[in-house]
Amino acid sequence: MPTSVSDPIEPNWSIWPAPAKLNLFLRITGRRADGYHLLQTVFRLLDWGDTIRLRPRADGRVVRHGASVAGVAEHDDLTVRAALLLKNEANSGQGADIVIEKRIPAGGGFGGGSSDAATVLVALDALWATNLGVDRLAELGLRLGADVPVFVRGENAWAEGVGEVLRPVELAPAWYVLVDPGVHAPTAALFQSSELTRDAAPATISDFVSGKPLGNAFEPVLRKREAAVEAAFAALSQIGSPRLTGSGSGCFVEFAQRESAEAALAELPSGLRAWTAGGAGRSALCAALEANLPQGRRQEAQGTRF
Repeated sequence: MPTSVSDPIEPNWSIWPAPAKLNLFLRITGRRADGYHLLQTVFRLLDWGDTIRLRPRADGRVVRHGASVAGVAEHDDLTVRAALLLKNEANSGQGADIVIEKRIPAGGGFGGGSSDAATVLVALDALWATNLGVDRLAELGLRLGADVPVFVRGENAWAEGVGEVLRPVELAPAWYVLVDPGVHAPTAALFQSSELTRDAAPATISDFVSGKPLGNAFEPVLRKREAAVEAAFAALSQIGSPRLTGSGSGCFVEFAQRESAEAALAELPSGLRAWTAGGAGRSALCAALEANLPQGRRQEAQGTRF
């Protein structure tokens, strides 16, 4: 592994963003016959996240350099699985070196693993010139996880189904104070919880736009089970109305302006793992893709990704 993949002596590396997300609400409205839960949520992309560094290989191998999430073996890493899935589907003989600079905490509900996988799919599709297109890449992403397609498409979205039925939504500019309580929430176990509400009445986009409180089905479960999550909510309640993101332990409060978010952050206890991030109107991955595409494909990518 190079000491620095951006070093001039290593010219074949490219750098790609893998933005985090928030779930502005999350409802479970039922179950499919196969046992998967039916959800409603709004995905909000952020201007903060992980960084993926990629270098094509001619020998066909896919190699992760360094660590990713603690305890995740290379063959289980979603970025490696994403690269191998794309390689197989495109019948490509190419390979890749992968370096992951992690900032998004695991198990926090900020979408780190899913976003990393989506970035690898999108970026290698460009670097390998496999040209599968966004719809097929989103289909591949769904095989890796329900949150991957929204990162592939790169737009804020109203989501239904298991999270893969997406409709683009326009969201007002916003800033967020984020807190990581340090709890790795086990999604599978939470879905099996007897305390989880699985039959919420379906919401509408009009409900969301009007500001109707739609909640997060996992919030009462995690607040009851995890003292660190309850403590984070108690601290955040001093600066606003805290919410849980996804099925993770991460919490957030929304502000209309950056200055307000930063002032609120300064009021929080120093022991909290807290920071601010801006809401993105469009994924930074889209801009990175367009910057790395030839002119013809760049114009194609600038169209809607839904």
